Amino acid sequence: MQFFTFLRLPMIDRYILRQLLIALIATTGGLAALIWLTQSLRFVSLVVERGLSLKVFLQLTGLLIPSFVAVILPITTFVVVQFIYQRLDGDREIIVMRAAGISSFSMARPGLICSIISMIFCYLLNVWIVPTSYHTFRKFEYKIRNKMAAFMLEEGVFTNASDNLTVYIKSKDSNGNLQGILIEDDRQPNNKATILAERGNLVILNDQPQVVLFNGSREVIDHKTGRLNILNFERNTIDLSSNRNDAARSRDATEMSIYELLHPDPEEVANKDYGKLAVEAHRRLTSPLTIISFTLIALVSVLKGSFARFGNILRPLAAIFTIVGLLAASLIMQNLASRNTNLIFLMWIIAILPGIIAGVTLFGSEMMTKLHHNASFHPSSYGRKL
Repeated sequence: MQFFTFLRLPMIDRYILRQLLIALIATTGGLAALIWLTQSLRFVSLVVERGLSLKVFLQLTGLLIPSFVAVILPITTFVVVQFIYQRLDGDREIIVMRAAGISSFSMARPGLICSIISMIFCYLLNVWIVPTSYHTFRKFEYKIRNKMAAFMLEEGVFTNASDNLTVYIKSKDSNGNLQGILIEDDRQPNNKATILAERGNLVILNDQPQVVLFNGSREVIDHKTGRLNILNFERNTIDLSSNRNDAARSRDATEMSIYELLHPDPEEVANKDYGKLAVEAHRRLTSPLTIISFTLIALVSVLKGSFARFGNILRPLAAIFTIVGLLAASLIMQNLASRNTNLIFLMWIIAILPGIIAGVTLFGSEMMTKLHHNASFHPSSYGRKL
């Protein structure tokens, strides 16, 4: 209330805007929580099978919430504006406002303010919060999975430490001392090895799980000669992380900043991926703009047209199908633009043009009437008429 008063908004604007913001927070929060619940199920195995604490699980999956909010915010803003204004129309409040001489722009102003607030928040998410939180999530997940790989080894069980590394131990004590070790290391396709050791110790070095082996041998088949080469050792260290190159883990596009997406490092990104990164950058910049367009489409469906005593279901349905069509067109255009970057400008057109059309449809006649009215009473016009 103090915030609205500070902006010196009229009472009717504060009344509608309060309903919009409360509904927007509730809808976005509820939908984001539902998506978080479904997406976090893939990490439940870390809790059930590997003993990950609930606190760490919540910290890990909670880092994904900003990315969920950034995706659904344009849709929830449209739904909230459509619902609140439809309810006002159903309660005859829109009719009362029109009878009081309130213009369409004045009635639409709370919805536009709500959409601008959503757009600014969406820009903060896309440009700063989501890349930072997702980068932290990837690092946290990588660290947890690698540490878990060292402690999930079970006695008398062939354990897949990764897709290409299998470990068997005869016995294990609470201090990480292992007895009777067999490792099948397939991380080098042309140099697959079987490693045997009498004993070993589990250690974590630079967040990398490793096992130090004592009194063992490394057996490798020479593919050229077919002979079995055996190398005996007194001490050897094996990295149990999912890949030898994990320390230099490639970053996902979601982790990169706008500048990094538009100016990728040639050593980090392949040439074939430049288009995808450019599309991701422009998607982050255009997605918040769709909030304004979606809001104007919702306002047109409610404020434009004649009053129906028993309601009008066709206009809300038309608005919903329009939004669905725009979302589908946006996805198709992103796919095409990733292959041909010359089409990226169409992403901006899809984001902005519907809002311009809806704005002209909703406010065009009022603006023309006002301009005509001002021209009619302009002093120079009055003098010419005399």
